Amino acid sequence: MNLFDQYELQDFGNLELLARQVVEGFIIGLHKSPFHGFSVEFAEHRLYNPGEATRDIDWKVYARTDKLFVKKFEEETNLRCQIVVDTSSSMYFPESEGSPKGYVNKLRFSALAAASLMNLLKRQRDAFGLSIFDDDVRQHTQCKSSTMHYRLLLSYLQQLIDNPERNKQTSAAKALHLIADSIHRRSLVILFSDMLEQNDNLEPIFAALQHLKYNKHEVVLFHVVDQSKEVDFEFENRPYQFIDMETGEKVRLQSNQVKAHYVKQMKEFQEALKFKCLQYKIDFVEADINQGFKKILQSYLVKRSRMGA
Repeated sequence: MNLFDQYELQDFGNLELLARQVVEGFIIGLHKSPFHGFSVEFAEHRLYNPGEATRDIDWKVYARTDKLFVKKFEEETNLRCQIVVDTSSSMYFPESEGSPKGYVNKLRFSALAAASLMNLLKRQRDAFGLSIFDDDVRQHTQCKSSTMHYRLLLSYLQQLIDNPERNKQTSAAKALHLIADSIHRRSLVILFSDMLEQNDNLEPIFAALQHLKYNKHEVVLFHVVDQSKEVDFEFENRPYQFIDMETGEKVRLQSNQVKAHYVKQMKEFQEALKFKCLQYKIDFVEADINQGFKKILQSYLVKRSRMGA
């Protein structure tokens, strides 16, 4: 397990460097895994087609391989990918006293996962955009593959890490409908969200996700959770004050008094989420913030290969 799977992170202040290191570590791991040969030689070139202009042929590659390859340019993209990040206040769980630079919450995890995916997409000359939402769409960019675009999107993600806010509620359904209407060409849509809203009714969210599917997009939902705290409710058996990060509501209780009921409710919520994704042909991936990024990047490569890109 590498540095970034164990979250021994020293500083989230250089997202570009962290994303590059995550991806490079992942690629090295792929060569040692059953995924060897599975889209790991990132396309910097494509085969030369007879009749094309010869000015773009890479003669150095020809000297090494005795084959004609043409350098690929930024507009020659195989895939369009819209990365969508939920930035409502529940995504800043767990909070840490003094906010040390290396600690991880759901938002930091999602931001670095998104940055790593963009790094991977950029290496493959694929186009990517970024959408950020809470109770409304706060940022939405079109898909491009340039280095300038990549760094601009990293700056948006860095701002989220550097400026956490409480009491930002979620309206995922509204935001996803707006995003669906804003993506005009068939794309892979990757969503990072804890899917937690004040309203327990999942139907409006899935109607919005179905809107994306209706528009011919492929959708992957990374359900971002802190498994130990949010799902398994692993707290010491002592009094706590729990605070709703989106409303500020406070509840005092002894953790073991509610653990069995909470775990049951959370399991039912997750099962409903998985069932709806299966029903609507949405790829559902449980993304535990304590388990690193390998699962995120691997799931993307599997999806990309299925799309025939």
